[in-house]
Amino acid sequence: MSPSRDSVVAGLQSLMGHDRVATDTETLAKRSLDTWPLPLVQLAMGAQPAAPLCVVRPRSTDEVARVLAHLYRQGVPTVPYGGGSGVLGGAKPGPDSVVLDLGEMSRILSLDEDNLTVTVQPGVFLGKLEAWLNERGYITGHYPQSIDVAQLGGLVATRSAGQFSTKYGNIEDLLVSLEAVLPDGQVMRIKDVPRRATGPDLRHIWLGSEGAFGVITEVTVKVFPRPVDRWLQAYAVPTMRTGMEVIHRFLHDGWRPAVVRLHDEIEAERGYASVVNKGESILLLLSEGPEGYAQAEGRALDRTALAAGLHPLGPAPVEAWLEHRNDVHEFEQFIRAGLIVDTIEVSARWTDIAGIYERVAERLRREVPELIVVSGHSSHSYPQGTNLYFILGAQPPRNPAEVERVYKAIWSRVMETTLAGGGTISHHHGVGKMRAPWMPAELGTSYKVLESLKSALDPKGLMNPGTLLPLSGQEPPRP
Repeated sequence: MSPSRDSVVAGLQSLMGHDRVATDTETLAKRSLDTWPLPLVQLAMGAQPAAPLCVVRPRSTDEVARVLAHLYRQGVPTVPYGGGSGVLGGAKPGPDSVVLDLGEMSRILSLDEDNLTVTVQPGVFLGKLEAWLNERGYITGHYPQSIDVAQLGGLVATRSAGQFSTKYGNIEDLLVSLEAVLPDGQVMRIKDVPRRATGPDLRHIWLGSEGAFGVITEVTVKVFPRPVDRWLQAYAVPTMRTGMEVIHRFLHDGWRPAVVRLHDEIEAERGYASVVNKGESILLLLSEGPEGYAQAEGRALDRTALAAGLHPLGPAPVEAWLEHRNDVHEFEQFIRAGLIVDTIEVSARWTDIAGIYERVAERLRREVPELIVVSGHSSHSYPQGTNLYFILGAQPPRNPAEVERVYKAIWSRVMETTLAGGGTISHHHGVGKMRAPWMPAELGTSYKVLESLKSALDPKGLMNPGTLLPLSGQEPPRP
């Protein structure tokens, strides 16, 4: 039998003190959701999410360990909560869960200028860290759109990618070491070294773990000297396929511009109508680095773009994107109005990605009558392939059940088409609760390894149930 809410709260208050265990309605409501659009649209229509049992706010690794050990003995599900910027319900607790809010573990612990690393607690906001490093002549090189609302622990736990990733890498490239607490309260640490060949790299258990294996309590990441030189240029592109071929050539030749963004004709018209013709896509490029580096790389990129027939538009479109790139107020307004507005990011090899883009767009327009718009852009590229962001808008009937039906109709088609086309169902937003039902199909014969890892580290299945791995018997929604 599960312990009662009163006994859970009383036990935690005895362990941590009353001031560290919140049970008030406002706090529980705030920690009942992350930024998953599905429940947010339903909330705008009057639905109320289930609240957790309580919210606990630890301030140290030792306190996290004591809380986890206590809850594990009691058999209480636990959901780690960072900045709440996840968009797939990964931090959405069940009504029988305790939320472990890591926001008070927010200290920048040390900057190692000799070895170019910085160590922080998990609750440090990335934007705060970036500003702190800038004052000292360094950058993180990691710039997700959520930079001001995402915390370092959550960025590691969701396998984040930043807007300058083609040059600096994704979070798995930036993570040097970490500390974490296992579900039973044991503390483990992976030491800070530049590389290791001592068996499987255990950092990768925690990269993308989404709280399913325990709680990250300290993170050490790379830093970079502030770049002193930049080159910016935008180009009009006849088609998305042409743009992808040009990006492929950049990466194939060995160039790594910090920003490589290709927006389809819908997004180009919406954001850059003053510089592109109707039907054209737009390519944004930015190179940066030490003196002379950016200009040299820029000249090479420009030669490739011009040889492919792209039309240069100057730096102004890139400058405009830099100024407005993190503005999501329109999304928030649409959601409050009861519209489904969402992003779904996938990735695939160069030989597969254009076909996935075309088939997803065609299928959604044909099969989802509530759809208003679907557009796409590529923003994270590699020599082997690239990602795609689908930006989606739909107008469901004003009923929470209908919102869910339309939402899942969109998602199931994107997931199914991506898998059939040889792609992966997530590039950097992670899995959460939304993508969890597709994980067996995504991982195939390797899924049993993930199940075994979960069973070994969390044999009671109490850490963030339903996130990363589906609940028992849970199937993907049918298209």
